[in-house]
Amino acid sequence: MQRACGEDGVAEMDVKLRFDVPCFFMFAGVFLVELFIALFVRDTFIRPFVGDVLVVVLLYLFFRAFLVCGKAKLVAGVLLFAWAVEVGQYMNLVAVLGLQDCKVARVVIGSTFDVMDLFAYTVGAGVLMIPEVVGVVRHTGSNLNRP
Repeated sequence: MQRACGEDGVAEMDVKLRFDVPCFFMFAGVFLVELFIALFVRDTFIRPFVGDVLVVVLLYLFFRAFLVCGKAKLVAGVLLFAWAVEVGQYMNLVAVLGLQDCKVARVVIGSTFDVMDLFAYTVGAGVLMIPEVVGVVRHTGSNLNRP
């Protein structure tokens, strides 16, 4: 994404769209894992924690399949979105919107705030950034042996 100033001096976003087939198939795979967890796993770790870690990966892969932008920016955007949804749960957004009787809204938006969810979302974002960090460390470390 690039920023450019329009005639009025306000920054504009240049959004580039594309369809990345491998990212979409990875999204579909993670979606199936999330669906399996939601339907069949009843524990105190995989469903509440790993499921929340994976939801950040799921959202990242979905947007990555359609948008061209920097990885760190997209990860940060997904993380902020996940945090915002959790804050909405804290503020009882489902009831505020009058959707407490809508099962889909309660599932998608959620109805129970948990600070551990914020931690899980952050872990998910960290997992997505590991390849970037490792690449920087490898690149920087490879120059340490040169005179």
